[in-house]
Amino acid sequence: MTGDERQQEILKLVGERGFVTIEALAVRFDVTPQTIRRDINRLSEQGAVLRYHGGAGLPSSARNTEYADRQISRLAEKERIAARLAADIPDNSSLFINIGTTTEAVARALHNHTGLRVITNNINVARILMARSDFEVLIAGGIVRNADGGIVGEATIDFINAFKVDFGIIGCSGIDPDGTLLDFDTREVRVAQAILANSRRVFLVADHTKFNRGAMVKLAPLDAVTALYTDRRPNEQFAALLADRGVALVEADGEGPVGETAKNQGNAAVDGPVRNSVQDSGGTPGNREGCVVREE
Repeated sequence: MTGDERQQEILKLVGERGFVTIEALAVRFDVTPQTIRRDINRLSEQGAVLRYHGGAGLPSSARNTEYADRQISRLAEKERIAARLAADIPDNSSLFINIGTTTEAVARALHNHTGLRVITNNINVARILMARSDFEVLIAGGIVRNADGGIVGEATIDFINAFKVDFGIIGCSGIDPDGTLLDFDTREVRVAQAILANSRRVFLVADHTKFNRGAMVKLAPLDAVTALYTDRRPNEQFAALLADRGVALVEADGEGPVGETAKNQGNAAVDGPVRNSVQDSGGTPGNREGCVVREE
């Protein structure tokens, strides 16, 4: 068993039991306590577990990690996810992009596109995309969160509800084992729910540490999204849940047999909708033209 595989098993055990001891983990995996401590330290740095004296427990479901830490945490994974998603967005599309460091990575990955119209409640996303003169960036009004530049509140929801767009790109803070998407801020969740309601297709971006991570506010059921973009295939139980709910699983790298499976799922639920939205508005998938924002 590799270190990554062992850490995923530790994460699963913490999710099931709430707390596990270093001694018990060392016996279970037949490694030294020092090896388990290193595993726990790495998972703690990722925000996946809380490190305690003698063991590891579930992270807080009441408070997210600091924005500055999230900006650098798993940055390479987020950039891979973002690049894979950007490949499925046609030029001249309309998009919502919400709050989060992974969605900010998506904004950076969209810089090679042309003619995008982007509506966001994230100051950082607007700042990233404003450099493109052929993009139209609309930023929602509302209350600006000092911690991360997210914009929330009733005015934000009203603004989002004025549009109907091709793609909604959202993140979340955690995904419950039953598939429920979770977050920490009720105001942020209400804006994300408005994005879900006003997007023809919804793409969820979440790295592997979001699986089985707790957060106290329900955002939506799993089948509220069209596709999940992630950096690592989840366990078979969750992969089966995705298939049962009709949600495409799209891995960032898509290499080997597992990757081919993900690509096939993506073609059914992602490329199809992209192709349809382009053709409906007179464009072709090859030149990625023709998607327009529609106000209601």
